[in-house]
Amino acid sequence: MKSTMEKAGQVQRKWYIIDAADKSVGRVAAAAASILRGKTKPTYTPHVDCGDHVIILNCDKAVFTGNKLNQKMYYRHSGWVGGLKSVSAKEMMEKRSDRAMYMAVKGMLPDTTIGRAALTRLRVYKGAEHQQEAQKPEPWTQELK
Repeated sequence: MKSTMEKAGQVQRKWYIIDAADKSVGRVAAAAASILRGKTKPTYTPHVDCGDHVIILNCDKAVFTGNKLNQKMYYRHSGWVGGLKSVSAKEMMEKRSDRAMYMAVKGMLPDTTIGRAALTRLRVYKGAEHQQEAQKPEPWTQELK
């Protein structure tokens, strides 16, 4: 039996919508990362960027399980001495829930050129409206594991 290897010019990209309302941040991010990487397709090829576009809606209604909302911290550094900044997950979800979801998906993609290219196909919105109506996105119907 032959196995086919997809080439970069042969990739057919689709658009999917994931509704994050009342769903775990990690489960939504894992599903989005899998779609962005192309692992849900039967023609998945590891060395080719064959993923689809993903739109995540209602990030402000996504939830953290367990005690992560109080214990999880997001860190960034300015590059200067003493420039470490930290924000709790609770503050991040109140102020910038779309950024928290973006960072969760980014952490699940590989740190390679393919991972960075996949991240450009991610759109994250706090509410239920999005700007990609012209692309005719389909809702993601598979269950979030």
